[in-house]
Amino acid sequence: MPTKLRPSGRNYDRMTKKTTIVHYWIKGISKKELFEELNKESTKPKVKAKIRNELVRRGIKIVYKPINDGG
Repeated sequence: MPTKLRPSGRNYDRMTKKTTIVHYWIKGISKKELFEELNKESTKPKVKAKIRNELVRRGIKIVYKPINDGG
């Protein structure tokens, strides 16, 4: 089974009255969104590990930089 970033959800279209299921497979999410999720403080370590593994699979090297407070 492919890896998911978050649980699947349902979208309800009020015009057509149809429900569609949205799956959040990690391999279908853009690199920008993955890096945003990786840099959030509220992201759980298990999810961060999933993101790092996906970036390695894509051949993207992660460079760690210290946070500067601007002072």
